Amino acid sequence: MRQNHSTDSSAILLISCPDQKGIVAAITRFLYENNGNIIRLDQHVDSQENVFLSRVEWELKDFAIPRDQIKPHIKDLMERFNMKWELHFSDFVPSVAVFVSKLTHCLYDVLSRYQAGEWNIKIPLVISNHPDADPIVKKFGINYFVFPVNEKNKKAQEKKQLELLKANDINFIVLARYMQILSEDFILHYINKIINIHHSFLPAFPGAKPYHSAYSRGVKIIGATSHYVTSDLDGGPIIDQDIIRVTHQHSITDFIRKGKDLEKIVLARAIWGHLQHKVLVYKNKTVVFD
Repeated sequence: MRQNHSTDSSAILLISCPDQKGIVAAITRFLYENNGNIIRLDQHVDSQENVFLSRVEWELKDFAIPRDQIKPHIKDLMERFNMKWELHFSDFVPSVAVFVSKLTHCLYDVLSRYQAGEWNIKIPLVISNHPDADPIVKKFGINYFVFPVNEKNKKAQEKKQLELLKANDINFIVLARYMQILSEDFILHYINKIINIHHSFLPAFPGAKPYHSAYSRGVKIIGATSHYVTSDLDGGPIIDQDIIRVTHQHSITDFIRKGKDLEKIVLARAIWGHLQHKVLVYKNKTVVFD
């Protein structure tokens, strides 16, 4: 697979903490004293929650602290402000697992973007509860694994899936219309690392044919939502959403086509934001820095 690689590596720090004076000054001083050149600094204050959130990115070239020593050097600063924090590196290539059922529009889009080199990732495997997408995935040279799931075998199948994910050093998971509810135990292995996509008709139009129900009601907009998966079904922190207008002139087929198009782009934007470490989760919601 052709991949895009940046020639200049950078470090990315995501932080959240109680809002207080001196946070930005302390961070920028730390970077300045260690010869760090800041590329981007974004910040936001949630005044209702009194939470300060920030994304700071700086060049690793000429930075005085080796990358494997940055965490211990910055730990005291983070503790001083009672910060929750994550440190990432721009040249890290994550391994991604894609889960899919029978609907393949999002799967095609994810694999096409991967093959085109839009995302600097590895996709070693696709997991499904049906064999249908096997020919598609094989065309991309990716391994395909089928785990049929029912009420009786779900726990055992998820255990096998987790073993497979661990064996392939999977960093995060994309649910490309995977029509199974993941157990809380499964989700705990990948907190804020499972990205889901679905139409935005919930909870008004649940069930197997939401577009038919929405059409019957005469809805004027179709939407899609991408979010991190939690044990609260379809209630995890939202990463991206979008809508498109429809009218009485559109058929059910039009609704479904437009909905699928929207799901693809919204999922792709959510994946991109996650890959760029621009999504900061707090209080079951997110700040997504531009």
